[in-house]
Amino acid sequence: MKDPYNILGIMPSASDDEIRTAYRTLIRQYSDDTEKINELTNAYDEIMDARRGNQGGNGFSEVRRLLGDGNYNDADALLKTIPDKTAEWYFLNGSVCYARGWLNDAFTNFEQACRMEPYNQEYNSALRHMQNSQKGYMQGDPNARPFGSDQPGGVRCGVCDICNGLICTDCCCECMGGDFIPCC
Repeated sequence: MKDPYNILGIMPSASDDEIRTAYRTLIRQYSDDTEKINELTNAYDEIMDARRGNQGGNGFSEVRRLLGDGNYNDADALLKTIPDKTAEWYFLNGSVCYARGWLNDAFTNFEQACRMEPYNQEYNSALRHMQNSQKGYMQGDPNARPFGSDQPGGVRCGVCDICNGLICTDCCCECMGGDFIPCC
């Protein structure tokens, strides 16, 4: 990975507030570029993890990696060791809850992440997806890479994939006379 400070266009001596401001400004600037948003978010996470002393597999980057690998229990356990409940913490906790099917908890965590960092496109995308699925519809490209996925062609286990799996399961159950998701 490139130098995270160069990616955000800041000096290593920048304060936490300056880092947050630079990150938010760039996220707004590149709001339509998913790859750039992922690059910016990873750079921001790396810098903030290092500043919090969360090196060596104890930070948010490691939680994201565990989520990407489908290790939800390990991701959850690692999150519980991080005392600073930032917007990223709530987003990742919401992602763990969503992956486990705990949709109310996921929604609550995504809402909190968005309240804390209202301009973060990744957090807003996750919350919007949940709001749309509650209404029974989904906008956007269902084949787009899910939030948190930065591995093109890798294992996909994002919100869209989980939702598609649930819809498919519901259709199969209804064909057999059951009803997996009563609202559909």
